[in-house]
Amino acid sequence: MDDREQWRRMLESVLGAEAAEEAMRALEASGADPAEWARSTGFGNNPQALAAAMAQMQRILASDDGGESDWRFAHDVARQVAHAGGDPSVTAAQAQKVRSVLTVADLWLDAATDLPPAGGPHVAASRADWVERTLPTWRAVADPIGVSVAEALARVLSDQLGGDELPEEIGALPGGMDLPRLITKLGRLGFAMQVGQGSGTLAREVFGGTDTGLPLLSGSELLLVPANVEAFAEGLDAETDEVWHFLAVREAATARLFTHVPWLRAHLLGAVEAYARGIEIDAEQMEEAVRSIDPTDVEQLRAAMGQGIFSPQRTPDQERALLRLETALALVEGWVEEVTAAAVAPHLPHAVPLREMLRRRRAAGGPAEDTFRQLVGLELRPRRARDAARLWAVIARDRGVTGRDALWAQLDLFPTTEDLDQPELFGDRHAEDSDISADLDAALEAILNDAGGDDAPQENPADEDPQQPKD
Repeated sequence: MDDREQWRRMLESVLGAEAAEEAMRALEASGADPAEWARSTGFGNNPQALAAAMAQMQRILASDDGGESDWRFAHDVARQVAHAGGDPSVTAAQAQKVRSVLTVADLWLDAATDLPPAGGPHVAASRADWVERTLPTWRAVADPIGVSVAEALARVLSDQLGGDELPEEIGALPGGMDLPRLITKLGRLGFAMQVGQGSGTLAREVFGGTDTGLPLLSGSELLLVPANVEAFAEGLDAETDEVWHFLAVREAATARLFTHVPWLRAHLLGAVEAYARGIEIDAEQMEEAVRSIDPTDVEQLRAAMGQGIFSPQRTPDQERALLRLETALALVEGWVEEVTAAAVAPHLPHAVPLREMLRRRRAAGGPAEDTFRQLVGLELRPRRARDAARLWAVIARDRGVTGRDALWAQLDLFPTTEDLDQPELFGDRHAEDSDISADLDAALEAILNDAGGDDAPQENPADEDPQQPKD
């Protein structure tokens, strides 16, 4: 039995044979690939897991809980994908290693930045544990998009299949479910499962909780994934301990930012959410894709939907949100690079090649980041990290470490895209801004002082002195 057939059987156990095929088409039209899910989760080699998934699918399609069941299933998929290929439990020795390198990282960072340590616990996480700690943030970012995709998909496919009523050959669905509701539920489920699959894949690649640049962890903990750190260190010229320390310093530096810069988390996630809210489903493009093919041909349907269901034109609001996000991600990554380089330089002989290797790794991305790019329509890679690192280096040269880190104090002091374009002019540009601000403050103070004098007695030359004789 092939991988796709396993999922068809799962749906057939709930919907019946004919309806199951329609359900598979709805899942695949949403961009999902059930065959890939089966391969990545290992259901094909685990009859018990497949049986459990069938039972869960029954509960999902029978539920009306606002998507909670979809995300529980996505959570299970993410854990299964994270486990694929092995997810060894964290040993006591690895946990001690994590605590040791993160403690040392904070000591080294104290000499490189004025931002204090994050202060949270030091966590040695398995891949599945990384999923548990980060999936809630992925859900918050992606769920609104999934709802929009599912509703648009339901409108188009139900029209193609004859309206709200199911074709006679399919028969009735359990609980009197109509076709649009079935397609909407399956579309939302498919989208959530893609997020789960991407999260699970990412769990096999990340070193800690801050690799993506987004604040995926809700607390101030410092987290490393020992299995991934050790896998990355294999075959490198640098000693394994050097790799551990280098990655620990990066993690600790990023955690300091998200802990002690109160506006940063909301700024980044707000930019992602603003971009997501502006995504438009191109219903005409979707309808044309479906109309031009045989709706019973799954491969044709999947290929047509794979051409894209989001509008290719970004709105002005989306462009602004995207620019804000890309600039902020680059500035976070650039600051972390510079601070990490300064912190490890006296201690790690291979600090420079390790920095360059991490740069290239972030720039290249991977299958998990590709998944999120397809889902959300934007890249989370900091494309201008090199420009940002150069900018922070210029600022540290001109203002010192204290002056550099003071720019995180509030958003209106934060460097801009223009500063990334011309790092060497940052000092001149913001000196002018300071002069303008000082002039405005002085003018405002003068206005307030004048206003405060309104209550003072006023001389009126037109008033006559009652003690002077009249002419």
